[in-house]
Amino acid sequence: MIVTVTANPAIDRLIGLLEPLERGGVVRSRAAHDDPGGKGINVARVLHANGVAVTAMLPAADDEPLVGALEALGLPRRAVPIQGRLRVNLTLAEDDGTTTKINSPGPRLTEDEAEAFAAAVLDASTAGGWTVLSGSLPPGLPHDWYATVTERLSRAGSRVAVDTSGEALGLTVEKSAPHLIKPNADEVAELLGIDAEEVEGDRHVAAWRAQQVRSEFGVETVLLTLGGAGAVLATADGSWFCPAVPVQVRSTVGAGDSSLAGYLVAEVAGRSPEDCLASAAAHGAAAAALPGSALPGPRDLPAAPDVVPVEPAGWRNP
Repeated sequence: MIVTVTANPAIDRLIGLLEPLERGGVVRSRAAHDDPGGKGINVARVLHANGVAVTAMLPAADDEPLVGALEALGLPRRAVPIQGRLRVNLTLAEDDGTTTKINSPGPRLTEDEAEAFAAAVLDASTAGGWTVLSGSLPPGLPHDWYATVTERLSRAGSRVAVDTSGEALGLTVEKSAPHLIKPNADEVAELLGIDAEEVEGDRHVAAWRAQQVRSEFGVETVLLTLGGAGAVLATADGSWFCPAVPVQVRSTVGAGDSSLAGYLVAEVAGRSPEDCLASAAAHGAAAAALPGSALPGPRDLPAAPDVVPVEPAGWRNP
């Protein structure tokens, strides 16, 4: 069983534009389409589509439209009640694949609600299983909330994967050393105080920096996604690179979440690191090839390019 945690869930409202977005103008569109969203929910949806046992955890009242949407999808879920109403995020999608996202802050959780949610996550997680902490934190949760929950999960024997950004990511790796993180180049650059272009421009440098994150913060595995430049996987056993999968990009919404889900699909099946990276790349590319906020199932997957070992430039195993 994998448990995904979405602390700041949302209804993702997609509006397909019939013409390029023009600031201050009037733009024609197609009908709006709503999907249950939030990074952890996206991961859960992809895992569920692949037949992986998963439970999606979220703070929400039972009468929220998002909870009803998850029920309609047949996705196992556990909603921990809160008083506030969930947010609606807006995605404006143009025909050339350009997407503009407008994200709301989300409801403010009280101290009691935050603790009840954390306790429910601990209760749902299993020793030896994966717990995925994904996305932004809503108002009312401190920046170190993921760090605190990761510490508690690790003590209980759960393996923790984290996909967040900014101060929440920095505090999590500094304080709690999760088993897996899935940063992009900007997030690795922020962690290490370097230029993101350095990470994106050379796979050997990307592998070096991913291994540096492992070494400095004690993270077991770094799945570094590089957008159109591919992806790097860094573990104690080595580093691997997968080039970008060639697809016609229609929307990048959910691509990173799909990559993490793809990695976990292969990992829980006991596949090799190379296969896990290839699965991550294929799922991320499949999401990018789909319109709007659509997420991939097994039939959507393209063949991933060959994964190759890559020697990190300038790094040596301490």
